[in-house]
Amino acid sequence: MHAALGEAVRLAIVDDLTVSDRSPKDRAERHGLHTNLLAHHLEVLEAAGLVVRFTSAGDRRRKYVRLVREPLAGLGLSTPPRPGHVVFLCTHNSARSQLAAALWTARTGESAESAGTHPAPRVHRGAVAAARRAGLDLGGAVPRLVGPLDQGVQVVTVCDRAHEELQPTDAWWHWSIPDPVDVGTAAAFDAVVTDLDARIHALTA
Repeated sequence: MHAALGEAVRLAIVDDLTVSDRSPKDRAERHGLHTNLLAHHLEVLEAAGLVVRFTSAGDRRRKYVRLVREPLAGLGLSTPPRPGHVVFLCTHNSARSQLAAALWTARTGESAESAGTHPAPRVHRGAVAAARRAGLDLGGAVPRLVGPLDQGVQVVTVCDRAHEELQPTDAWWHWSIPDPVDVGTAAAFDAVVTDLDARIHALTA
C-alpha cells in the first residue's frame, strides 16, 4: 500500500477520490496522462486494495473509480475542508438524494437541500421507512426539480444517470450509489443509508 501511494500521481488520484467517485477519463484529463499510463496507475492502486472500478448504472459504456477507505484508516490522512451549503442531486429525488440531505443535516448540524432531474410525485415509501430506521424524518419531504445552482454551493450527485445528464464541473462531487427503488427491498434502502453515512463520516470526522 505504501509503495502504491509513494508515487505522486497515484497519491493525487487518491486525494481526488477522497471526496468523489471519478471517471478514468476525467482523471486522465485532470492529471495530463495518456489513458494507458492512467490505466497502469489504477491497476497498481487496485492491486493494493485502494480503489475499485465499476460500470456506470446510467451510461453502461462509462466507468467510475471509487476509493476503498478501510485500508487508509490507519494512515491518519487529513480530510478536506467541509463544504458549507450542500445540494444533493439524483434522478427522481425520491430516495438517495433525500436520504443524503437528511443524513448530512443530522451528522453535521448544517442544512442541505436535494433535487432531481426528473422528480417523482412523492418520496418513495421505502426511503421514508429507511430514514425512520436511521432516526431521520422524511415525512414532510417533497421531490423537486433541480434549478439554477448558486455559485459556492457544493453539488453532490448521488446517481450516475443524473451525473451524466447534467454538466458537472470538476468541483462537483459524485457518489455513485445504486438506486434502491430498482430492488425495492428494505435491505437495499438500508444499504444506501449505510453508504451515505460512511461517506459523510469520512468527510466530517
